[in-house]
Amino acid sequence: MEAEHSKIPQATAKRLPLYYRFINNLHSQGKLRVSSKELSDAVKVDSATIRRDFSYFGALGKKGYGYNVEYLLSFFRKTLDHDETTNVALIGVGNLGTAFLNYNFMKNNNTKIEVAFDASEKRIGEQVGGVPIKHIDDLEKHMENISVAILTVPASAAQGIADRLVEAGISGVLNFTPARITVPTSVRVHHIDLAVELQALVYFLKHYPLDNDEEEEDDH
Repeated sequence: MEAEHSKIPQATAKRLPLYYRFINNLHSQGKLRVSSKELSDAVKVDSATIRRDFSYFGALGKKGYGYNVEYLLSFFRKTLDHDETTNVALIGVGNLGTAFLNYNFMKNNNTKIEVAFDASEKRIGEQVGGVPIKHIDDLEKHMENISVAILTVPASAAQGIADRLVEAGISGVLNFTPARITVPTSVRVHHIDLAVELQALVYFLKHYPLDNDEEEEDDH
């Protein structure tokens, strides 16, 4: 599977969890098959792109029949390693961090925030959404079996925390701070700047009417 994944564009890889979520919902409803048009309408990706995405994995459906929901569910579960749990640490229990803890990826059973860290003494020892909050000074003591971290700290603290996470053996960081952190090539970072995303949305609303909108292939 690793060899297959190396051939898949990153834009396609980023859409796979979206497909999986919809297919999982269909399966829960007892639906047996789905067309690329139904998928397109649900996930807001055009049919041609969906067929191209699926083609990277071989024949997942039949022309004129569509896709077998149970087969797709099994395929995506295996492809996305859905049966393998990823333990996550959250760094920074402010408003955004607290929202993450309360949500804790409830619809995504293979990803779970196991521990949270904060610098505020009054928060230490609390539990939010069932997740214990530890002091940031003790980060290295509680990173066993944690492979991914979510950063929701002030931008000024982001790089220092990232350095410590790398030393603790983290593999991936989801960075919600405006800071562009630097890590070794062995660690993957996804930057999500909510202010930038909002500005981009407003710009697209003004300059790219939806009826003329083309598929985005960027990997930001």
